[in-house]
Amino acid sequence: MMACRGTDLFSEIDMLRAELLHNVEVTADCQRVEEEISQQDVLTRIENIILGIVTSLSKDEAPVLALPNRSSWANVSFDSAIGLQMSSGSSVTTIRSDCALSVAKFAQILKILLVIYRLIQSNSYATKRDIYYNNTQLFGSQKTVDGIVDDISCMLKVPRRSLHVEDGTRIDCNSSSAVSSINSRNKLAPLTAVAVSSNIDGIRNIVSCAKFVLIVEKDATFQRLLDDDFCTKLSPCIIITGKGVPDVNSRLMVRKLWDTLHIPIFALVDADPHGIEIMCIYKYGSVAMSFEAHSLTVPSVMWLGLLPSDLQRLRVPEDALIPLTRTDENKLTSLLKRPYLTSQPDWQKEMELMQQTKVKAEIQSLAAIGPDYLTNIYLPNKLRYGGWV
Repeated sequence: MMACRGTDLFSEIDMLRAELLHNVEVTADCQRVEEEISQQDVLTRIENIILGIVTSLSKDEAPVLALPNRSSWANVSFDSAIGLQMSSGSSVTTIRSDCALSVAKFAQILKILLVIYRLIQSNSYATKRDIYYNNTQLFGSQKTVDGIVDDISCMLKVPRRSLHVEDGTRIDCNSSSAVSSINSRNKLAPLTAVAVSSNIDGIRNIVSCAKFVLIVEKDATFQRLLDDDFCTKLSPCIIITGKGVPDVNSRLMVRKLWDTLHIPIFALVDADPHGIEIMCIYKYGSVAMSFEAHSLTVPSVMWLGLLPSDLQRLRVPEDALIPLTRTDENKLTSLLKRPYLTSQPDWQKEMELMQQTKVKAEIQSLAAIGPDYLTNIYLPNKLRYGGWV
């Protein structure tokens, strides 16, 4: 399969890219993504919330915060060019300061608003972990902080990056360790992974000759591709994993690559309802983060594999297949009702085939055909002959 490194390997991918560019307003996309809300505007929105609280107190009324409901499908609409986005008239959840069930969350929101206000004023940044350890007794858990940061972003109607709160540490891609990791042609240095930066917006001047981006669902498969030297065998390409359900930074990074490079983006996930849902999050977004759909979704993502039809076509051994559980069947039924499936008839057919056969399979099931089948045969052939949907 080494001969596939020629231009014929990428002919189908090149045609796909031309089609994507024809259907997308590139200039409009780039301008939209680069639009930024000023720091002063964010500060003003926080001040207005505090002013509302003070006004309520002056009238001897219990202050109330209204948070858009981020867990309801009734609050989202679907746009094929954007994905799932929060509707303007979405329902809200009220957080009352005089209710025993919500007073703790009321205090937590105010505390984090204070932290964000000071960060923006001083033009400094903090991680969500920093905020949690600033007052562990008040927050109780890191998960509480994570959820409230997203709630505040939604309430203020600003991208989370504008709050000066990050997910983790920054990565210097100019460091020697990072360079050896991303230089797929340097055979003297073993390939390892570079963590996605927590400051995606701060990444500038992305230059790459990559022909495509490959999103890999699971870290185990991602590491296998590295061990098999996939990037060298099939260079040039970019592979990325969110290690299962992707965090916001992973989704921001995929979107950044699309906006910068405008090359095809493929998804490699398990042939099961969970893998399909993860792929849909990259492509169309999630209900919880629908308020930030413009910067998180990439509707051009294509399903490369593992397809349910591949299991039959490749005659994957039966002992490598797994029966669908009741939970799987319920998840599959739920996915088929999602509003975006009507615009993806090929995806719908694949999912209906899974319903009929009542089996699922992990990407690792291809090892039952051959130990190197995934990297040496399956992926090169898929990419060479346009085996995506």
